[in-house]
Amino acid sequence: MALTVGFDLDMTLIDSRPGIHACYTALAERTGTHIDADLAITRLGPPLEEELVNWFPTEQVAAMAELYRAMYPAHAITGTLALPGAHEAIAAVGQAGGRSIVVTAKYEPNAKLHLEHLGIQPDAVIGNLWAEQKAAALREHDASVYVGDHQGDIRAARAADALSVTVATGPFDADQLGELGADVVLADLTAFPDWLAGYREAPRA
Repeated sequence: MALTVGFDLDMTLIDSRPGIHACYTALAERTGTHIDADLAITRLGPPLEEELVNWFPTEQVAAMAELYRAMYPAHAITGTLALPGAHEAIAAVGQAGGRSIVVTAKYEPNAKLHLEHLGIQPDAVIGNLWAEQKAAALREHDASVYVGDHQGDIRAARAADALSVTVATGPFDADQLGELGADVVLADLTAFPDWLAGYREAPRA
């Protein structure tokens, strides 16, 4: 079976904190609602609505999420950076004859804008999925590895019977990722090509 590797987006492939901070700040100004953007960007990973419920009444969350997503391209794309090793990690999968897919909780059109802006070119992008929900996309694409930075990404890999590879570039450090059950913990994606080469050469049970 051909190799397929899934990647999370925020804080795995990209550092979206500056862009998301700018978008939350703009949303606060637009709505006249206090949002602690400094705090919000420390909690990236779960769906947007789980953050917005901290700042808006429950009955307004759906509308505020729609507004945020509409504002996002103008405020969040250009300020976002590729994390070290992101381009090389995607390239390494292709050089191994495999396919790379991005599976993220982010609104899919905005996820694609990030990747296009940064010149990161996976074979497929699937958005709007969080934690165990990601398993359906990983299984559909026969992904045997899922790379992420969050506890939710470990849960996604487990649910898809994929190997959980994590990078300590998000809210959890290397020790925490190991304690949460990750199969592999890397400092960042710069270590991924060498890890992938070793993974492909290792005998399978």
